Amino acid sequence: MSAQGRGLRLRLPATSANLGPGFDAVGLALTMHLTIEAHPAAAFAIAPTGRDAALCGALKNNLILDTYTAVLQRSSVPAPPLHLKLHNEIPLGMGCGSSAAAILAGVALASHFGRLDWGTDRIVAEATRIEGHPDNVAACWYGGFTVSAITPNGVEIATLPGHGDWEMLLAMQPIPLATRQARALLPDTYSKADVIFNLQRVGLLTAAFAYGQLHLLKTAMQDRLHQPYRTAACPLLARLLPLADQPWVAGLALSGAGPSVLVFLAEGTSMQDAATRLRAAAGDGVELQAVGIAGGADRTLL
Repeated sequence: MSAQGRGLRLRLPATSANLGPGFDAVGLALTMHLTIEAHPAAAFAIAPTGRDAALCGALKNNLILDTYTAVLQRSSVPAPPLHLKLHNEIPLGMGCGSSAAAILAGVALASHFGRLDWGTDRIVAEATRIEGHPDNVAACWYGGFTVSAITPNGVEIATLPGHGDWEMLLAMQPIPLATRQARALLPDTYSKADVIFNLQRVGLLTAAFAYGQLHLLKTAMQDRLHQPYRTAACPLLARLLPLADQPWVAGLALSGAGPSVLVFLAEGTSMQDAATRLRAAAGDGVELQAVGIAGGADRTLL
């Protein structure tokens, strides 16, 4: 049996983009995953489990299947029906890269079952084209901490594995926020002072991950380009941002476009104590998830 005739298993991590100053350029893979086992079938079908199972299992307006069929249509290849066994751990609409994981899954499935035989660079470039920005896509595919840039020839990506002993809590509010809505809040132009402020901090942020300097995050995760404009739509950020100066917080920023907030804990901080403090500041309805830095996507023939 040819490789394309066999099933395919995909495991893709959640991601947190921007990390404060790295707007549309920086991403971090998190230890929550979208796992799919796909096989050729007589008709499209999804057997979903996990978080937001009903939405993930819908055949209409399904980003994975829509991407899969669109990529093959763009390549003038008929889309073979698939049966997907899907388990999702990534919160939808929470700034955790659920769309990037779904798009990458669709592109990878199209490459395999449509016999496109695309390599990693082509899969990532196509997913970036669909997503519109590379930060989540790069981190989801390569894992760890990534810095990416769109070029005339595709996407240039540098990745660092991160530090497994860095502890994080992801704080989530009950109501999701669409990325399109969050982007609409941003201005078209910025002051020179604000651009310089962010450039200095994104350099510091990259150095912090490169050299394991956790203490740099307190300054390195500050931002003036997107968080101030999204606060009204992300009330959790307004409640938690004042905690950024606390000694038990190493760094704090909106996760992606929000509304979730990612909090790095300072060395020696108790996870339980940090959760208690975050709940007290966030108020009712907050969900906290302990996360670590994840590796990249995994593709396995079945």
